[in-house]
Amino acid sequence: MEMLLIGVGGCSSFDVVDILEKGRHLVTGCETQISAERVDAVPSVFSKIHLHFKVTGKNLSATAVERAVRLSAEKYCSASIMLGNAGVEISHDFEIFEG
Repeated sequence: MEMLLIGVGGCSSFDVVDILEKGRHLVTGCETQISAERVDAVPSVFSKIHLHFKVTGKNLSATAVERAVRLSAEKYCSASIMLGNAGVEISHDFEIFEG
C-alpha cells in the first residue's frame, strides 16, 4: 500500500515539475509529502490521500504552481485520477521556496 502512495506521489511530482518547466519556470526541486487514511475494514483500502508539494525554484508564482498542481490532479496523473475515480478523496496543497 505504501508503494501505491509512492507511485501517486512520483506521478504527481513529475507532472508538476514538467508543467512548470514547459511554462518556462525555473524549478530546482520538488518534494511531495503524502499522508493517507485507510478504512477500518477488510480490504483496508485508502479513503483519503493528501499530497503536499514543496516546490523550490526561482521566482515561482503561486498562480503557476497552483495551476500545475491542478492540471496534474485533474488531467495528467493517471494514478491519482484512477484512485479518485474509485472513490478515494484526494486533496493537494503546496508551498513555494526560493532557491
